[in-house]
Amino acid sequence: MTAWLGLGTYRCLDVAEAALMAASRGAGWVDTAPNYAIGRAEMSLAVVLAAYPDLCVSTKVGFIPASAGHIGVRAGALSATDAQRGHCLAPDYVTWQLARSRLMLGRVPDLVFVHNPEHACPDGEITDRLYNAFLALEEACSQQIIGAYGVATWHGFSSGLFDVPTLVELATMAGGPNHHLWAIQLPVSLVHLAPVAQALDGHGPLADALAAGLEVFASAPLHGGEIPGMVTPELSELINPGKTPAQTALAVVASAPGVKRVLLSTGNPEHWRQAAEAVGRPPLSPDVLRRVVDVLGT
Repeated sequence: MTAWLGLGTYRCLDVAEAALMAASRGAGWVDTAPNYAIGRAEMSLAVVLAAYPDLCVSTKVGFIPASAGHIGVRAGALSATDAQRGHCLAPDYVTWQLARSRLMLGRVPDLVFVHNPEHACPDGEITDRLYNAFLALEEACSQQIIGAYGVATWHGFSSGLFDVPTLVELATMAGGPNHHLWAIQLPVSLVHLAPVAQALDGHGPLADALAAGLEVFASAPLHGGEIPGMVTPELSELINPGKTPAQTALAVVASAPGVKRVLLSTGNPEHWRQAAEAVGRPPLSPDVLRRVVDVLGT
C-alpha cells in the first residue's frame, strides 16, 4: 500500500502560506484544528480551500481555543469549568464547534477528529466520553455538516485506554452498521516505532485499523524536527541508501502497514519536495522495517 503526503498545520508558522505551498505542489489533504495557530488556523485555510476545491481538509474537536471559550459559554455550549479546562467533548460543545469550524473553513470539513479524548479524562469515563461525542458526530454527518469523523490521539492507543475495535463498537452503537467512523490519527516515527512493530506482528492500532477499513493518518513523523538529527549515516544506509535523514525517517513511516497519510508540518518548498519523493516511493519491505525495529527498539 502506498501512503500519501499530507500537510499537518500544528507547527506551521504561517498556515495559509504552508497550505498554498503544499496545494500548489499536489497535496491532496490538509489537517488542522480550531486551537492551532492561536485559534486562527481554520480561518487562515479558508482562502486556500476556496482556491483548491479538491483539497480535502480535516479538523478536530476537543481542545478549546482561548479566544473561543467565552463565546462558547455565552452561547450555552460550554460550562465555565470546561472553558477554563480548555478541553470538552460534551455533545452540545461538539455540535457548536462543528458549526463554527464549518463557518471558519468556508466549507464542510471532509473529516473531523475527536482530539485527544484521553485529555484530562477521569478514570473509567473514556467510553462514555467517546460514545457521547460519536452520537453528536453521527448526527452532524446525517445533516451533512461534516463528511466523516475519526479519533486523533497521542497516548490513547499506547496507554491501552482504548483500541480500534472499541472505537468501531462505539461507532456502531452510535450510528449503526453504516456508521461514519472513518479514520484514526496517531504519532508514528522513529521515536514512536511501537505501532510499526505491532503491525508487523499483525496486531495494534495500525493492523486493527487496516482490518476495520479505517484510514490511518500518521502524525509527527519527524517528531517536531528532532528525528533527522538522530539518523546516523549507518542507519540511513540500512533503511534508505542515498537519501537524506528526513527522507529515511519518512520512508519508514510511509511504509508502516496500514498507514495511508503522512502528515508533515512544513512551509518550506524544498522540504516538501524531498518529503513527497520519500513518501511517494514504493514501501520498504517488512524485512527492512523489522531491522529498523531491531536496531532502534520501540
